[in-house]
Amino acid sequence: MLGDNPKAAIDFYYWPTPNGWKVAILLEELGLEYRVIPVNIAMGDQFTAAFTRLSPNQKIPAIYDHQPGFRSAEGGFPLFESGAILAYLAEKVGQFIPDDPSGRWQCLQWVFWQVGGLGPMGGQAHHFRRYASQDIPYARDRYTKECQRLYAVLNRQLQDRPYLCGDYSIADMACIPWIYRHEWQGIDLAQYPQLHGWYDTLMAREAVQAAFALGEGWRGENDFQSDVAREVLFGSDRNRAGDGQTEEEEK
Repeated sequence: MLGDNPKAAIDFYYWPTPNGWKVAILLEELGLEYRVIPVNIAMGDQFTAAFTRLSPNQKIPAIYDHQPGFRSAEGGFPLFESGAILAYLAEKVGQFIPDDPSGRWQCLQWVFWQVGGLGPMGGQAHHFRRYASQDIPYARDRYTKECQRLYAVLNRQLQDRPYLCGDYSIADMACIPWIYRHEWQGIDLAQYPQLHGWYDTLMAREAVQAAFALGEGWRGENDFQSDVAREVLFGSDRNRAGDGQTEEEEK
């Protein structure tokens, strides 16, 4: 549950982007007390030494669990990568991930599918459709079509079940923030009726609404279009980013 309690068990390093929303949804669904620590990626907060120690990849989200329930060399437990955070918190509390090995792995495969496919392809579509300094039709069309393919995968999976793995789980929480940006990807949800129904169901959940409202107003309409933000997110200085990649997948 959202709060600024400095004694909250979990510090949540966050900015309102799809990957940040994924973890926010789970925290709200679990009813955990957490403290939000904003990391303004448009201003370069992710490159600070303190955040880099917590998240070596210099991307949000990240958490620091002060009460991990197992011995940690630092006392608390730092964790980065949204998919890992989802699995960790779900397993810690024992909710939103199946107990049986078969169901657990079926759930995790969809989390990995989102992390490896839906997120990166959606992020590239965002970049070339919204942020690129020039229109590159080949890139724009390539990533838009790949998003269409991935949406069709979800639509098929939801043909005979209300949620991706039968019961509501972290697999659904991983995917919904990227579907939330469907218009940015050139997608018309009406073309994917099963997915559209799933989307409406999830968007009606109080925890999902609370997560999307977290940090509402922090980002301006064109905050990633400013000169500072464009240099931070898409500039030529890659030494700070470590792996040489831009951060369009965080949008």
